[in-house]
Amino acid sequence: MRTHTSLLAVLILTASLPAAEPVLTGPALVPPQVVGREWNPRQTPVVDVVKRVRNAVVNIHSERMTRAGAAEELLALEPSQNRVNGMGTGIIIDPRGYIITNQHVVEDVNSLRVRMADGTSLAARVVARDRDADLALLKVDAGQTLAVVPLGTASDLMVGETVIAIGNAYGYEHTVSVGVVSAVGRDVALNKEVSYKALIQTDASINPGNSGGPLLNINGELIGVNVAIRAGAQGIGFAIPVDAVIKSAAGMMDGRVDGTGLGLGVHDDVHTGSDNGAWQRSVIVDRVDAASAAGKAGLQRGDVVTRVGDVAVNSSLDLQRGFLEHIAGDHIALVVKRNGVEQKTEMILQSTRPAAAPAAAIPTASLPTDDVVWHKLGVRLRAVAADAMVSSNPALHGGLTVTEVRADGPAAKAGIQRGDVLVGLHQWEMLTPDNVLYVLNNADLATFNPVRFYVLRAGQVHRGTVQTAD
Repeated sequence: MRTHTSLLAVLILTASLPAAEPVLTGPALVPPQVVGREWNPRQTPVVDVVKRVRNAVVNIHSERMTRAGAAEELLALEPSQNRVNGMGTGIIIDPRGYIITNQHVVEDVNSLRVRMADGTSLAARVVARDRDADLALLKVDAGQTLAVVPLGTASDLMVGETVIAIGNAYGYEHTVSVGVVSAVGRDVALNKEVSYKALIQTDASINPGNSGGPLLNINGELIGVNVAIRAGAQGIGFAIPVDAVIKSAAGMMDGRVDGTGLGLGVHDDVHTGSDNGAWQRSVIVDRVDAASAAGKAGLQRGDVVTRVGDVAVNSSLDLQRGFLEHIAGDHIALVVKRNGVEQKTEMILQSTRPAAAPAAAIPTASLPTDDVVWHKLGVRLRAVAADAMVSSNPALHGGLTVTEVRADGPAAKAGIQRGDVLVGLHQWEMLTPDNVLYVLNNADLATFNPVRFYVLRAGQVHRGTVQTAD
Protein backbone atom coordinates (compact mmCIF):
# COMPACT_ATOMS: atom_id res chain seq x y z
CA MET A 1 0.00 0.00 0.00
CA ARG A 2 2.97 2.31 0.75
CA THR A 3 4.29 1.84 -2.75
CA HIS A 4 1.00 2.96 -4.31
CA THR A 5 0.81 6.01 -2.04
CA SER A 6 4.33 7.13 -2.96
CA LEU A 7 3.61 6.75 -6.67
CA LEU A 8 0.42 8.81 -6.34
CA ALA A 9 2.36 11.54 -4.54
CA VAL A 10 4.91 11.67 -7.33
CA LEU A 11 2.18 11.99 -9.94
CA ILE A 12 0.47 14.83 -8.03
CA LEU A 13 3.76 16.64 -7.56
CA THR A 14 4.65 16.31 -11.21
CA ALA A 15 1.29 17.66 -12.29
CA SER A 16 1.73 20.74 -10.08
CA LEU A 17 5.15 21.72 -11.44
CA PRO A 18 5.45 24.50 -14.06
CA ALA A 19 5.41 23.29 -17.66
CA ALA A 20 8.89 22.75 -19.04
CA GLU A 21 10.05 23.27 -22.62
CA PRO A 22 9.20 20.22 -24.74
CA VAL A 23 12.05 17.82 -25.33
CA LEU A 24 12.38 16.12 -28.75
CA THR A 25 13.00 12.44 -28.24
CA GLY A 26 13.50 11.66 -31.94
CA PRO A 27 13.71 13.21 -35.39
CA ALA A 28 10.71 15.19 -36.65
CA LEU A 29 8.39 13.27 -39.00
CA VAL A 30 8.95 14.20 -42.64
CA PRO A 31 6.26 13.45 -45.26
CA PRO A 32 7.46 10.85 -47.77
CA GLN A 33 8.71 12.35 -51.00
CA VAL A 34 7.22 11.36 -54.34
CA VAL A 35 9.41 11.82 -57.37
CA GLY A 36 8.29 14.75 -59.50
CA ARG A 37 5.80 16.32 -57.08
CA GLU A 38 5.20 17.16 -53.46
CA TRP A 39 3.51 14.50 -51.38
CA ASN A 40 -0.24 15.02 -51.04
CA PRO A 41 -2.03 12.70 -48.59
CA ARG A 42 -5.29 13.24 -50.50
CA GLN A 43 -3.87 11.76 -53.69
CA THR A 44 -4.66 8.15 -52.88
CA PRO A 45 -3.92 5.14 -55.12
CA VAL A 46 -7.52 5.39 -56.38
CA VAL A 47 -6.94 8.99 -57.48
CA ASP A 48 -3.78 7.91 -59.29
CA VAL A 49 -5.66 5.15 -61.12
CA VAL A 50 -8.40 7.51 -62.27
CA LYS A 51 -5.86 10.05 -63.53
CA ARG A 52 -3.99 7.39 -65.50
CA VAL A 53 -6.99 5.64 -67.02
CA ARG A 54 -9.75 8.22 -67.54
CA ASN A 55 -8.56 9.25 -71.02
CA ALA A 56 -9.04 5.66 -72.21
CA VAL A 57 -12.70 5.56 -71.10
CA VAL A 58 -15.42 6.94 -73.37
CA ASN A 59 -19.09 7.71 -72.83
CA ILE A 60 -21.43 6.26 -75.45
CA HIS A 61 -24.58 8.02 -76.60
CA SER A 62 -26.91 6.14 -78.95
CA GLU A 63 -30.12 6.78 -80.80
CA ARG A 64 -32.61 4.21 -82.02
CA MET A 65 -35.90 4.61 -83.81
CA THR A 66 -39.08 2.96 -82.55
CA ARG A 67 -42.54 2.86 -84.06
CA ALA A 68 -45.01 5.33 -82.65
CA GLY A 69 -47.90 4.10 -80.54
CA ALA A 70 -51.25 3.14 -82.03
CA ALA A 71 -52.92 6.44 -81.07
CA GLU A 72 -50.12 8.46 -82.66
CA GLU A 73 -50.24 6.32 -85.80
CA LEU A 74 -53.99 6.92 -86.09
CA LEU A 75 -53.51 10.69 -86.17
CA ALA A 76 -50.40 10.65 -88.37
CA LEU A 77 -50.57 11.12 -92.15
CA GLU A 78 -47.90 8.41 -92.55
CA PRO A 79 -46.24 5.87 -90.25
CA SER A 80 -44.09 7.73 -87.74
CA GLN A 81 -41.19 6.83 -85.50
CA ASN A 82 -39.92 8.00 -82.15
CA ARG A 83 -36.29 8.60 -81.25
CA VAL A 84 -35.07 6.78 -78.15
CA ASN A 85 -31.75 7.83 -76.65
CA GLY A 86 -29.47 5.35 -74.93
CA MET A 87 -26.25 5.52 -72.97
CA GLY A 88 -23.33 3.34 -72.03
CA THR A 89 -19.58 3.28 -71.60
CA GLY A 90 -16.68 2.03 -73.69
CA ILE A 91 -13.00 1.17 -73.22
CA ILE A 92 -10.32 2.06 -75.76
CA ILE A 93 -8.28 -1.08 -76.45
CA ASP A 94 -6.27 0.08 -79.47
CA PRO A 95 -4.75 3.54 -80.06
CA ARG A 96 -6.24 3.63 -83.57
CA GLY A 97 -9.69 4.05 -82.08
CA TYR A 98 -11.02 0.54 -81.42
CA ILE A 99 -13.35 0.42 -78.42
CA ILE A 100 -14.90 -2.50 -76.53
CA THR A 101 -18.36 -2.21 -74.96
CA ASN A 102 -21.41 -4.35 -74.27
CA GLN A 103 -23.42 -5.61 -77.22
CA HIS A 104 -26.67 -4.64 -75.50
CA VAL A 105 -25.46 -1.01 -75.40
CA VAL A 106 -25.38 -0.86 -79.22
CA GLU A 107 -28.19 -3.30 -80.07
CA ASP A 108 -30.43 -2.02 -82.90
CA VAL A 109 -29.10 1.55 -82.70
CA ASN A 110 -29.34 3.91 -85.66
CA SER A 111 -26.52 6.24 -84.65
CA LEU A 112 -23.65 6.22 -82.18
CA ARG A 113 -21.43 8.93 -80.76
CA VAL A 114 -18.76 8.72 -78.11
CA ARG A 115 -17.55 11.52 -75.88
CA MET A 116 -13.92 11.46 -74.85
CA ALA A 117 -12.65 12.56 -71.43
CA ASP A 118 -11.62 15.93 -72.88
CA GLY A 119 -15.16 16.55 -74.15
CA THR A 120 -14.47 15.70 -77.80
CA SER A 121 -17.48 14.07 -79.48
CA LEU A 122 -16.86 11.55 -82.27
CA ALA A 123 -19.08 9.45 -84.51
CA ALA A 124 -18.68 5.73 -83.88
CA ARG A 125 -19.63 2.61 -85.79
CA VAL A 126 -20.01 -1.04 -84.82
CA VAL A 127 -17.46 -3.20 -86.63
CA ALA A 128 -18.08 -6.56 -84.91
CA ARG A 129 -20.36 -8.19 -82.36
CA ASP A 130 -20.10 -11.18 -80.04
CA ARG A 131 -23.65 -11.71 -78.89
CA ASP A 132 -22.83 -14.79 -76.83
CA ALA A 133 -20.38 -12.76 -74.74
CA ASP A 134 -22.52 -9.58 -74.86
CA LEU A 135 -19.58 -7.63 -76.27
CA ALA A 136 -19.17 -5.40 -79.31
CA LEU A 137 -16.23 -3.73 -81.05
CA LEU A 138 -16.60 -0.08 -82.08
CA LYS A 139 -14.38 2.18 -84.18
CA VAL A 140 -13.88 5.93 -84.08
CA ASP A 141 -11.65 8.04 -86.31
CA ALA A 142 -10.00 10.47 -83.91
CA GLY A 143 -7.19 11.66 -86.15
CA GLN A 144 -4.69 11.02 -83.36
CA THR A 145 -3.28 8.24 -81.23
CA LEU A 146 -5.58 7.48 -78.30
CA ALA A 147 -4.84 6.33 -74.76
CA VAL A 148 -5.41 2.62 -74.07
CA VAL A 149 -6.44 0.88 -70.85
CA PRO A 150 -3.73 -1.50 -69.53
CA LEU A 151 -4.88 -5.12 -69.47
CA GLY A 152 -4.77 -7.14 -66.27
CA THR A 153 -6.04 -10.60 -65.45
CA ALA A 154 -8.96 -11.92 -63.43
CA SER A 155 -7.20 -15.21 -62.76
CA ASP A 156 -5.58 -13.99 -59.54
CA LEU A 157 -8.40 -11.84 -58.16
CA MET A 158 -8.73 -11.82 -54.39
CA VAL A 159 -12.11 -11.50 -52.73
CA GLY A 160 -11.98 -8.26 -50.77
CA GLU A 161 -9.42 -6.46 -52.93
CA THR A 162 -10.16 -2.89 -53.98
CA VAL A 163 -11.73 -2.27 -57.40
CA ILE A 164 -12.67 0.90 -59.26
CA ALA A 165 -15.50 1.39 -61.76
CA ILE A 166 -15.67 4.27 -64.23
CA GLY A 167 -18.71 4.91 -66.38
CA ASN A 168 -21.53 7.01 -67.74
CA ALA A 169 -23.81 6.35 -64.76
CA TYR A 170 -27.31 7.70 -65.44
CA GLY A 171 -25.68 9.94 -68.06
CA TYR A 172 -23.26 11.51 -65.58
CA GLU A 173 -20.07 11.10 -67.58
CA HIS A 174 -16.90 9.58 -66.13
CA THR A 175 -18.50 8.76 -62.79
CA VAL A 176 -16.07 6.94 -60.48
CA SER A 177 -17.08 4.46 -57.78
CA VAL A 178 -14.96 2.29 -55.52
CA GLY A 179 -15.65 -1.06 -53.90
CA VAL A 180 -14.25 -4.53 -53.45
CA VAL A 181 -14.40 -7.86 -55.22
CA SER A 182 -17.38 -9.47 -53.51
CA ALA A 183 -17.11 -12.84 -55.26
CA VAL A 184 -15.83 -14.47 -58.44
CA GLY A 185 -17.27 -17.08 -60.78
CA ARG A 186 -20.89 -15.94 -60.46
CA ASP A 187 -23.42 -17.28 -62.97
CA VAL A 188 -26.15 -14.69 -63.45
CA ALA A 189 -29.47 -14.99 -65.29
CA LEU A 190 -30.98 -11.55 -65.81
CA ASN A 191 -34.06 -12.97 -67.54
CA LYS A 192 -35.10 -15.94 -69.65
CA GLU A 193 -33.12 -14.71 -72.65
CA VAL A 194 -30.00 -13.21 -71.06
CA SER A 195 -27.54 -15.06 -68.84
CA TYR A 196 -23.85 -14.78 -68.07
CA LYS A 197 -21.23 -17.22 -66.81
CA ALA A 198 -18.38 -16.76 -64.34
CA LEU A 199 -18.83 -13.04 -63.66
CA ILE A 200 -16.98 -10.92 -61.12
CA GLN A 201 -19.31 -9.65 -58.39
CA THR A 202 -18.55 -6.26 -56.82
CA ASP A 203 -20.16 -3.78 -54.47
CA ALA A 204 -18.73 -0.83 -56.43
CA SER A 205 -21.74 1.18 -57.62
CA ILE A 206 -22.69 0.05 -61.13
CA ASN A 207 -25.70 1.92 -62.46
CA PRO A 208 -27.52 2.19 -65.81
CA GLY A 209 -25.01 3.74 -68.18
CA ASN A 210 -22.04 1.95 -66.61
CA SER A 211 -22.48 -1.01 -68.96
CA GLY A 212 -19.40 -1.51 -71.09
CA GLY A 213 -17.15 0.45 -68.74
CA PRO A 214 -14.00 -0.74 -66.98
CA LEU A 215 -13.61 -2.46 -63.65
CA LEU A 216 -10.01 -1.79 -62.57
CA ASN A 217 -7.71 -3.08 -59.86
CA ILE A 218 -5.66 -0.78 -57.66
CA ASN A 219 -2.79 -1.00 -60.17
CA GLY A 220 -5.00 0.59 -62.82
CA GLU A 221 -5.28 -2.62 -64.85
CA LEU A 222 -8.50 -3.71 -66.52
CA ILE A 223 -9.89 -6.76 -64.74
CA GLY A 224 -13.44 -6.71 -66.12
CA VAL A 225 -16.08 -5.02 -68.24
CA ASN A 226 -19.09 -3.88 -66.20
CA VAL A 227 -22.18 -5.55 -67.52
CA ALA A 228 -25.09 -5.84 -65.14
CA ILE A 229 -26.79 -4.90 -61.92
CA ARG A 230 -29.31 -6.91 -59.96
CA ALA A 231 -32.60 -5.03 -60.15
CA GLY A 232 -33.80 -3.91 -56.74
CA ALA A 233 -30.53 -4.81 -55.03
CA GLN A 234 -27.94 -2.44 -53.63
CA GLY A 235 -24.23 -3.11 -53.71
CA ILE A 236 -24.48 -5.98 -56.17
CA GLY A 237 -22.97 -5.45 -59.61
CA PHE A 238 -21.23 -7.71 -62.09
CA ALA A 239 -18.43 -7.58 -64.65
CA ILE A 240 -17.19 -9.87 -67.42
CA PRO A 241 -13.65 -11.06 -66.52
CA VAL A 242 -10.97 -9.43 -68.66
CA ASP A 243 -9.55 -12.78 -69.78
CA ALA A 244 -12.89 -13.59 -71.44
CA VAL A 245 -12.99 -10.07 -72.88
CA ILE A 246 -9.53 -10.50 -74.43
CA LYS A 247 -10.58 -13.75 -76.09
CA SER A 248 -13.79 -12.22 -77.44
CA ALA A 249 -12.15 -9.00 -78.65
CA ALA A 250 -9.37 -10.93 -80.38
CA GLY A 251 -11.97 -13.05 -82.13
CA MET A 252 -13.91 -9.98 -83.22
CA MET A 253 -10.78 -8.36 -84.62
CA ASP A 254 -9.90 -11.57 -86.43
CA GLY A 255 -13.48 -11.69 -87.65
CA ARG A 256 -13.27 -8.34 -89.42
CA VAL A 257 -13.09 -10.00 -92.81
CA ASP A 258 -10.68 -8.21 -95.12
CA GLY A 259 -9.78 -11.04 -97.45
CA THR A 260 -6.79 -12.22 -95.43
CA GLY A 261 -6.14 -15.08 -93.06
CA LEU A 262 -3.37 -16.19 -90.74
CA GLY A 263 -3.82 -19.95 -90.49
CA LEU A 264 -2.80 -19.66 -86.87
CA GLY A 265 -4.33 -20.74 -83.58
CA VAL A 266 -3.08 -19.41 -80.23
CA HIS A 267 -4.02 -19.30 -76.57
CA ASP A 268 -3.19 -16.93 -73.71
CA ASP A 269 -1.13 -18.44 -70.91
CA VAL A 270 -1.34 -16.51 -67.63
CA HIS A 271 1.33 -17.52 -65.13
CA THR A 272 3.39 -16.23 -62.23
CA GLY A 273 6.72 -14.67 -63.15
CA SER A 274 9.82 -16.32 -61.72
CA ASP A 275 11.55 -13.04 -60.83
CA ASN A 276 9.08 -11.08 -58.72
CA GLY A 277 6.04 -13.33 -58.38
CA ALA A 278 3.84 -10.98 -60.45
CA TRP A 279 1.52 -12.43 -63.08
CA GLN A 280 2.58 -12.55 -66.72
CA ARG A 281 0.67 -13.37 -69.89
CA SER A 282 2.17 -15.10 -72.93
CA VAL A 283 0.70 -15.96 -76.33
CA ILE A 284 1.47 -19.54 -77.31
CA VAL A 285 0.90 -21.05 -80.75
CA ASP A 286 -1.47 -24.04 -80.69
CA ARG A 287 -1.98 -24.67 -84.38
CA VAL A 288 -0.32 -23.77 -87.68
CA ASP A 289 -1.88 -24.61 -91.05
CA ALA A 290 1.00 -25.70 -93.29
CA ALA A 291 -0.21 -23.91 -96.44
CA SER A 292 -1.18 -20.72 -94.61
CA ALA A 293 0.68 -17.45 -94.13
CA ALA A 294 1.75 -18.62 -90.66
CA GLY A 295 2.96 -21.95 -92.00
CA LYS A 296 4.99 -20.33 -94.75
CA ALA A 297 6.52 -17.96 -92.18
CA GLY A 298 7.87 -21.00 -90.35
CA LEU A 299 5.82 -20.67 -87.18
CA GLN A 300 5.56 -23.83 -85.11
CA ARG A 301 3.33 -25.18 -82.39
CA GLY A 302 4.71 -24.08 -79.02
CA ASP A 303 6.22 -20.83 -80.27
CA VAL A 304 5.68 -17.83 -77.99
CA VAL A 305 4.77 -14.75 -80.06
CA THR A 306 6.33 -11.60 -78.58
CA ARG A 307 5.94 -9.01 -81.37
CA VAL A 308 3.84 -8.48 -84.50
CA GLY A 309 4.96 -5.49 -86.54
CA ASP A 310 5.15 -2.54 -84.16
CA VAL A 311 2.96 -4.16 -81.50
CA ALA A 312 4.49 -5.87 -78.46
CA VAL A 313 2.43 -9.02 -77.91
CA ASN A 314 1.34 -9.84 -74.37
CA SER A 315 -2.12 -11.21 -75.20
CA SER A 316 -4.04 -12.69 -78.11
CA LEU A 317 -5.68 -9.28 -78.41
CA ASP A 318 -2.25 -7.73 -79.01
CA LEU A 319 -1.61 -10.38 -81.67
CA GLN A 320 -4.73 -9.40 -83.59
CA ARG A 321 -3.97 -5.70 -83.11
CA GLY A 322 -0.66 -6.29 -84.87
CA PHE A 323 -2.40 -7.68 -87.95
CA LEU A 324 -5.36 -5.31 -87.86
CA GLU A 325 -5.92 -3.10 -90.93
CA HIS A 326 -3.36 -4.97 -93.04
CA ILE A 327 -4.33 -6.45 -96.39
CA ALA A 328 -3.33 -9.45 -98.49
CA GLY A 329 0.24 -9.09 -99.73
CA ASP A 330 1.48 -7.06 -96.76
CA HIS A 331 4.79 -8.16 -95.23
CA ILE A 332 4.69 -8.17 -91.41
CA ALA A 333 7.70 -8.75 -89.15
CA LEU A 334 7.23 -11.24 -86.31
CA VAL A 335 9.33 -12.09 -83.28
CA VAL A 336 8.83 -15.41 -81.48
CA LYS A 337 10.59 -17.35 -78.76
CA ARG A 338 11.25 -21.00 -79.55
CA ASN A 339 12.74 -23.10 -76.76
CA GLY A 340 13.69 -19.86 -75.03
CA VAL A 341 15.60 -18.48 -78.02
CA GLU A 342 14.33 -15.36 -79.80
CA GLN A 343 13.77 -15.74 -83.54
CA LYS A 344 12.65 -13.26 -86.19
CA THR A 345 10.59 -14.06 -89.25
CA GLU A 346 8.24 -12.41 -91.71
CA MET A 347 4.66 -13.24 -92.57
CA ILE A 348 3.14 -12.37 -95.95
CA LEU A 349 -0.62 -12.16 -95.63
CA GLN A 350 -2.51 -14.30 -98.10
CA SER A 351 -5.87 -13.77 -99.71
CA THR A 352 -8.47 -16.17 -98.40
CA ARG A 353 -11.44 -14.86 -100.36
CA PRO A 354 -13.37 -18.05 -101.02
CA ALA A 355 -14.10 -19.38 -104.45
CA ALA A 356 -17.75 -19.60 -105.40
CA ALA A 357 -19.47 -22.78 -104.32
CA PRO A 358 -20.55 -25.04 -107.15
CA ALA A 359 -24.23 -25.09 -107.88
CA ALA A 360 -25.93 -27.88 -106.00
CA ALA A 361 -26.80 -31.04 -107.82
CA ILE A 362 -30.47 -31.71 -108.34
CA PRO A 363 -31.69 -32.35 -104.78
CA THR A 364 -33.01 -35.78 -104.05
CA ALA A 365 -35.45 -34.34 -101.53
CA SER A 366 -38.76 -33.05 -102.78
CA LEU A 367 -38.42 -29.65 -101.10
CA PRO A 368 -37.63 -26.61 -103.28
CA THR A 369 -34.32 -24.83 -102.62
CA ASP A 370 -35.97 -21.91 -100.81
CA ASP A 371 -37.77 -24.28 -98.46
CA VAL A 372 -34.59 -26.23 -97.65
CA VAL A 373 -32.79 -22.98 -96.82
CA TRP A 374 -35.74 -21.85 -94.71
CA HIS A 375 -35.78 -25.16 -92.82
CA LYS A 376 -32.04 -25.49 -92.23
CA LEU A 377 -31.06 -21.82 -91.81
CA GLY A 378 -34.31 -20.01 -91.13
CA VAL A 379 -33.87 -17.30 -93.77
CA ARG A 380 -35.32 -16.21 -97.11
CA LEU A 381 -32.76 -14.98 -99.62
CA ARG A 382 -32.70 -12.90 -102.79
CA ALA A 383 -29.72 -12.66 -105.14
CA VAL A 384 -27.86 -9.35 -105.51
CA ALA A 385 -26.00 -8.54 -108.71
CA ALA A 386 -22.24 -7.99 -108.43
CA ASP A 387 -22.37 -4.50 -109.93
CA ALA A 388 -24.81 -3.45 -107.21
CA MET A 389 -22.24 -4.34 -104.53
CA VAL A 390 -19.19 -2.60 -105.96
CA SER A 391 -19.80 0.53 -103.91
CA SER A 392 -19.91 -1.54 -100.70
CA ASN A 393 -16.96 -3.82 -101.36
CA PRO A 394 -15.27 -4.08 -104.78
CA ALA A 395 -13.80 -7.47 -103.88
CA LEU A 396 -17.22 -9.13 -103.69
CA HIS A 397 -18.73 -10.79 -106.75
CA GLY A 398 -22.29 -10.74 -105.46
CA GLY A 399 -24.37 -11.98 -102.59
CA LEU A 400 -27.78 -12.89 -101.25
CA THR A 401 -29.92 -10.35 -99.41
CA VAL A 402 -31.64 -11.71 -96.31
CA THR A 403 -35.27 -10.76 -96.83
CA GLU A 404 -36.77 -12.64 -93.88
CA VAL A 405 -35.44 -14.25 -90.71
CA ARG A 406 -37.37 -16.86 -88.73
CA ALA A 407 -37.45 -15.73 -85.10
CA ASP A 408 -36.53 -19.11 -83.64
CA GLY A 409 -34.29 -20.23 -86.50
CA PRO A 410 -30.54 -20.94 -86.58
CA ALA A 411 -29.75 -17.70 -88.43
CA ALA A 412 -31.58 -15.56 -85.88
CA LYS A 413 -29.76 -17.26 -83.02
CA ALA A 414 -26.46 -16.58 -84.82
CA GLY A 415 -27.24 -12.86 -85.10
CA ILE A 416 -28.05 -12.72 -88.81
CA GLN A 417 -30.51 -9.89 -89.48
CA ARG A 418 -33.00 -8.92 -92.14
CA GLY A 419 -31.17 -6.72 -94.64
CA ASP A 420 -27.82 -8.46 -94.23
CA VAL A 421 -26.19 -9.66 -97.44
CA LEU A 422 -24.90 -13.23 -97.17
CA VAL A 423 -21.61 -13.36 -99.09
CA GLY A 424 -19.99 -16.57 -97.83
CA LEU A 425 -20.58 -19.92 -96.14
CA HIS A 426 -17.65 -22.03 -94.93
CA GLN A 427 -15.05 -21.67 -97.73
CA TRP A 428 -17.35 -20.65 -100.57
CA GLU A 429 -18.88 -17.46 -101.91
CA MET A 430 -22.65 -17.26 -101.97
CA LEU A 431 -23.93 -15.92 -105.30
CA THR A 432 -27.13 -17.92 -105.79
CA PRO A 433 -29.52 -19.90 -103.58
CA ASP A 434 -28.09 -23.05 -105.17
CA ASN A 435 -24.70 -22.16 -103.68
CA VAL A 436 -26.32 -22.21 -100.25
CA LEU A 437 -28.02 -25.51 -101.01
CA TYR A 438 -24.67 -27.01 -102.02
CA VAL A 439 -23.26 -26.25 -98.57
CA LEU A 440 -26.35 -27.41 -96.69
CA ASN A 441 -26.46 -30.70 -98.62
CA ASN A 442 -22.69 -31.25 -98.51
CA ALA A 443 -21.84 -34.74 -97.34
CA ASP A 444 -19.09 -33.33 -95.12
CA LEU A 445 -21.35 -30.77 -93.45
CA ALA A 446 -21.12 -32.58 -90.12
CA THR A 447 -17.36 -31.98 -90.04
CA PHE A 448 -17.67 -28.19 -90.30
CA ASN A 449 -21.00 -27.58 -88.56
CA PRO A 450 -21.47 -24.98 -87.06
CA VAL A 451 -20.81 -23.29 -90.39
CA ARG A 452 -18.78 -20.11 -90.67
CA PHE A 453 -20.82 -17.37 -92.37
CA TYR A 454 -19.92 -13.97 -93.81
CA VAL A 455 -22.45 -11.14 -94.13
CA LEU A 456 -22.23 -7.58 -95.40
CA ARG A 457 -23.88 -5.09 -93.05
CA ALA A 458 -23.67 -1.30 -93.28
CA GLY A 459 -20.66 -1.54 -95.56
CA GLN A 460 -18.71 -3.85 -93.24
CA VAL A 461 -18.23 -7.60 -93.65
CA HIS A 462 -18.84 -9.52 -90.44
CA ARG A 463 -18.51 -13.19 -89.69
CA GLY A 464 -19.87 -15.69 -87.23
CA THR A 465 -20.97 -19.31 -86.99
CA VAL A 466 -24.40 -20.83 -87.43
CA GLN A 467 -25.51 -24.31 -86.35
CA THR A 468 -27.73 -25.55 -89.17
CA ALA A 469 -30.84 -27.57 -88.44
CA ASP A 470 -31.09 -31.23 -89.38
